[in-house]
Amino acid sequence: MSNKGVQLHIQDEQVVLENGILEVTFSNPGGTITRIQYNGIENLLELDNPAYPKLKGGFSDLNWSKVGSSGTRGKFDTIEGSSFKVIVENEEKVELSFTRTWDPSLQDEHAPLNIDKRFIMFHGSSGFYYYCIYEHLEDMPAFNLNETRIVFMLKIDKFHYMAIADNRQRFMPLPDDRLPGRGEELAYPEAVLLVNPVEPEFKGEVDDKYQYSCENKDNRVHGWICFDPPVGFWQITPSNEFKTGGPLKQDLTSHVNPTALNMFVSAHYAGEDHVVKFEAGEPWKKVCGPVFVYLNSVLDNNDADKLWYDAKEQMKNEVQCWPYSFPESKDFPTSDQRGTVNGRLLVQDRYISEDFISANGGYVGLALPGDSGSWQREVKGYQFWTTADEGGYFTIKNIRAGDYNLYAWVSGFIGDYRHDVAITITSGCDIDIGNLVYKPPRDGPTLWEIGIPDRSAAEFYVPDPNPKYINKLYVNHPDRFRQYGLWERYADLYPDGDLVYTVGVSDYQKDWFFAQVTRKVGDNTYLGTTWQIKFDNDNLYQTGTYKLRVALASANDSELQVRINDPGAEPPQFSSGVIGKDNAIARHGIHGLYWLFNVEIPSTQLLQGQNTIYLTQASNTSPFQGLMYDYIRLEAPPSTN
Repeated sequence: MSNKGVQLHIQDEQVVLENGILEVTFSNPGGTITRIQYNGIENLLELDNPAYPKLKGGFSDLNWSKVGSSGTRGKFDTIEGSSFKVIVENEEKVELSFTRTWDPSLQDEHAPLNIDKRFIMFHGSSGFYYYCIYEHLEDMPAFNLNETRIVFMLKIDKFHYMAIADNRQRFMPLPDDRLPGRGEELAYPEAVLLVNPVEPEFKGEVDDKYQYSCENKDNRVHGWICFDPPVGFWQITPSNEFKTGGPLKQDLTSHVNPTALNMFVSAHYAGEDHVVKFEAGEPWKKVCGPVFVYLNSVLDNNDADKLWYDAKEQMKNEVQCWPYSFPESKDFPTSDQRGTVNGRLLVQDRYISEDFISANGGYVGLALPGDSGSWQREVKGYQFWTTADEGGYFTIKNIRAGDYNLYAWVSGFIGDYRHDVAITITSGCDIDIGNLVYKPPRDGPTLWEIGIPDRSAAEFYVPDPNPKYINKLYVNHPDRFRQYGLWERYADLYPDGDLVYTVGVSDYQKDWFFAQVTRKVGDNTYLGTTWQIKFDNDNLYQTGTYKLRVALASANDSELQVRINDPGAEPPQFSSGVIGKDNAIARHGIHGLYWLFNVEIPSTQLLQGQNTIYLTQASNTSPFQGLMYDYIRLEAPPSTN
């Protein structure tokens, strides 16, 4: 470790921070990172990427659109500061601020936000911190914020190995491999078949950035390794409190170019529900970060794998230090300015147990007030989540002051819990909320069920990919669903008719395809599909109402129709209408947003003996319209005893 303190050098067009371990150069006053010097490498960042000539170095950007716009895409706005300020400068620490104040004369070019980008470097630290403060004021117009992030374009000739998790790391193709002549675009631009790559080992593989997505709860550290010299570049996210959509929200991490991302707001795996829509004059402020850009090295190339394990250890240290005490902005509260909530979550389902059931592993969190389950579509506030222990006890720490609802869900049970009483967090508070009892939707005893209620389709049958479209990382991998083109395998497996599932005979792990997709029957012609669930009902109730519970793990521009014993019944017994824009089928996500539908079936519609429920996905204009089921259950009418 260097004994050199942090030094700041301010020049007309650039600002340089150094501490004897690394040196970081920023544009002045823009705040774009143009150079990171470390361990003998003059610049870890790429400034001349032929595939993306406008994307250079390390930068923040956002995507925005005018009010009333539909969809999730708009104008990209690289966040260039218009003024620079030194917040703190001493030998132990320097904090810099690059700000951009909204200028109404540039309203067609810039999103109506005031933005403050902050960077912090410490003496003896092998890295630097970044956070960003976004503010929408009362004199600002309405607009939609579709996405915002920080991006690092790493040196193409240095960083070839990517790591996201212990079992998700690999050598990556080059950006040139995606260009015409070497790569062949598949069903969408992000997916490219490598037909003539620079390195022959990648020939025949599919490269698609969405194959490297990750749930927020698992995305604490990811990055790249250079082998000559052996150096690691990592983004560490010690908390997801500032990210949208809760712990199951999925997003991009790293991909070919080589690129390392930290997504703060995005519509990936959610659709327009995750676009942040501001009204004119709506006051709003949010701090995204801090995140830690960590650099590490070893002496021997043969020890390069140790860089990943060291990065994980550093991540654990950062998590323990959260919330950081060192950001100078008053908008980032320290630990003593935050609060704590303790309690116990129990589940009551009398058809499973007469006793309360401890919500072991249940997710419990605070988010802005809303309806049950609204947390997964909440995009403006902060969220704070934990999991309950074996006894159902939980502690949520370091909660920002404000008004919240407490939400929860428990694997093994359908639906969402919301505590009826709003919770107000004040500085230093420690609230014991006592015992909370979740009563999941239930009318009668289970006649049969398909799947596991865990908000994922992973337990269902995920086919082998077409051999033409392989990503070698996911061969014999738990995340086999991340292979490209699996939606096309449905028609291969069911060429003459749709899926038929017989309760008591079929096995959902083998016989229930993971996604109900359309069937291609010609050039750009698709058909909706109808799946059948056959079951015997030998003890038919003569009166009363059966209940079909259908939990969806994903929906994309799809319509679920349910019919009972008559495939041509009009209208259907139930229709969801057209729902969902999460695009998880195309983006290898195994789940998007969660949906729960409860379908009443009068006993007069069922037969003594064999019955058939028809599940139709009726939308049929693209290969990516479809559903992923989480869990299906048929309940008998309520018992009277």
